[in-house]
Amino acid sequence: MNFIPDPLHLVLLALAGLYAGTQNALAGGGSFITFPSLLLAGLNPLSANITSTIALFPSQITSSVAGRKLAGGVGGLKLSHLFLLSIVGGVLGAVLLLNTPVSVFARLVPWLVLFATSVFAWGSFRKKPLHAAASAPTPVLAGAQFLIGVYGGYFGGGIGFLMLAVLTIAGQQVRMAGATKNMLAMAMNAAAVLIFVFSGQVAWWAALALGLGGVAGGLLGSWLMHRLHETHLRGFVVLVGVALTIWLFLR
Repeated sequence: MNFIPDPLHLVLLALAGLYAGTQNALAGGGSFITFPSLLLAGLNPLSANITSTIALFPSQITSSVAGRKLAGGVGGLKLSHLFLLSIVGGVLGAVLLLNTPVSVFARLVPWLVLFATSVFAWGSFRKKPLHAAASAPTPVLAGAQFLIGVYGGYFGGGIGFLMLAVLTIAGQQVRMAGATKNMLAMAMNAAAVLIFVFSGQVAWWAALALGLGGVAGGLLGSWLMHRLHETHLRGFVVLVGVALTIWLFLR
């Protein structure tokens, strides 16, 4: 796609990438910063969605590598199982995006973020038993991660919240869930990126500006993840989710 924004737009896109990379590492939802930023820069919605996915991918690699020691499986699923489900789902979602209108699915995004934020808040702040076990059977957890992978490959907004909700309800602590969802987001987007690079819909200059900012943000977010108090981290995730939900319903 032949699209070259002016220097001011490139700087603003880099700053948007910095914030989005930090937010993705801590909670998710970074695409809700990059997607509208690309629309304001003049891209059409399909190109903005695809360019955003490619631009955020390097920061997802950074966040995943930085937090890999904290990541793990949940319930009866190993991390490798979750990784494979994310890749397969991401491929299917990317193929669906290139063959169906994005507008229909995009209308569901505010409701998905609202649901995921509510479930995460309940799972994080409810009183837990001393010896809590996973609250969902393994097939349910596998199906949920696969569907999140499909959604991630198709649109991607809010996948961090959805994975945090599923992982924390299943029994992971929020810090471990944050590192795990970073690795899984990288897996599903790796599959999508391999398909999107050949779509002809990528604004490469915009992707480069967002990507450079996103890498710096991913490092910053991973540094904060190891230092923020667990209660503060939970509160941050819920506050971001509420703000994004309100913005999505009002836009």
